[in-house]
Amino acid sequence: MKHQELISPLDNRYNNKIIDLANNFSESNLNKTRFEIEIDWIMFLTTYGGKNFKTLSSAAKKNLLLIKNSFNEKSAKRIKSIESKTNHDVKAVEYFIREEMDRFTNLKQYQHLVHFALTSEDINSLSYAVLLRDAKNIYLKKLNILIKDLNSKSRTWASIPILARTHGQAASPSTIGKEIKVFHQRLLRQKDSLSKMVPLAKFGGATGNFHTLELSDASIDWLSKTQKFLSSFKIEQNPITTQIEPHDGIAEISHCIQRINNILIDLNQDIWTYIANDIFKLKQKDGEIGSSTMPHKVNPIDFENAEGNLGLSNSLMTFFADKLTKSRLQRDLSDSTVLRNLGVGFGYSFLGITSCLSGLSKIQPNKDIARNELSDNWQVLAEALQIVMKLEGYNNAYEEIKSKTRGHSMNKDSYIEIVNDLSISNKSKEKLKKLTPLNYVGIASILAKS
Repeated sequence: MKHQELISPLDNRYNNKIIDLANNFSESNLNKTRFEIEIDWIMFLTTYGGKNFKTLSSAAKKNLLLIKNSFNEKSAKRIKSIESKTNHDVKAVEYFIREEMDRFTNLKQYQHLVHFALTSEDINSLSYAVLLRDAKNIYLKKLNILIKDLNSKSRTWASIPILARTHGQAASPSTIGKEIKVFHQRLLRQKDSLSKMVPLAKFGGATGNFHTLELSDASIDWLSKTQKFLSSFKIEQNPITTQIEPHDGIAEISHCIQRINNILIDLNQDIWTYIANDIFKLKQKDGEIGSSTMPHKVNPIDFENAEGNLGLSNSLMTFFADKLTKSRLQRDLSDSTVLRNLGVGFGYSFLGITSCLSGLSKIQPNKDIARNELSDNWQVLAEALQIVMKLEGYNNAYEEIKSKTRGHSMNKDSYIEIVNDLSISNKSKEKLKKLTPLNYVGIASILAKS
């Protein structure tokens, strides 16, 4: 199939932007991971499985490792060919390994150990956990680039004052850097949370009770043995399961990415609004077209693209968390096709981060516009007026300032006139006269640099 004929934009239009995630979640890599786990299990059994499992000779082990390290595109195609007959993906991997072992005389005596005492869900559970482990690292690396960029911008723009808006209305001033810092801190918290999440896997056989392993040798503590095996993949074992691992760990990861998506949507919408209000200027790029009919336009397309892709990821992550944690009795197969789409949910979020980074690289504060907007809104100092009055003991300070400011247009002269008319000390009046919408920003610049 031609590249442009693939149905998902993640596979065609955006493929080069998510290539690492695409490779990680590809069916070829899933089968490669299954393949490697099956071979590692043979080596584990023959090393730690006890008297019923003959130790591999050095030559046999060398050949087994040769098979493990030889997986390539031809191997992936052969597995798919076998699956077309078996209609079972994990069994196809098992048969392929048996074929490969057939090529070595000293491995034929170990062929019975391929997929020994396991159910396909043991292999799938661990395989998806490995894919999630690696995807999480790829994702966090990209997220960390964004977090560092936001931190840099919050510090650089720490002292640039802007008119804040609550409920869309003029409110106490802030700085651009401090408002960016809010998103930096929110993302940092979620990144720390996601980084601590360890994918879970099960390895307890048909219905999670270690039947076949117990049958093979009841003297062995198979719970600790399988835990040792899973830990070699940096995966945590869930020892008490049905046939499937319940996927609560996947739900936790999905919910965390959903929170990250929502924070980023909030950021993108805010930046879009600042651009619409000319608080940010968009840098022009030679050759880039904003509108097919209006030549003057430069559009905030990166932030719009990010918002759409993050929303797609949210829909999938919500579904993963809702669907995967439910399975009829000891298992049903409805989770199988859903698990195959985990990469799509990761991919759209990753793409959203990439677009957001691209957008952030194209904006710069429009300081003059920001200052002019503040200068046109002296009424935002009403808060300061009533606070200073309260400090001098006025119980009705709020009501008095409300009557003087609400619905009134104010400038510097009318502000000074109000201050002069207040029945407060000269010291307090001088304090208030030093205030302007440009300098009434509290400790915003300090917060931005924290």
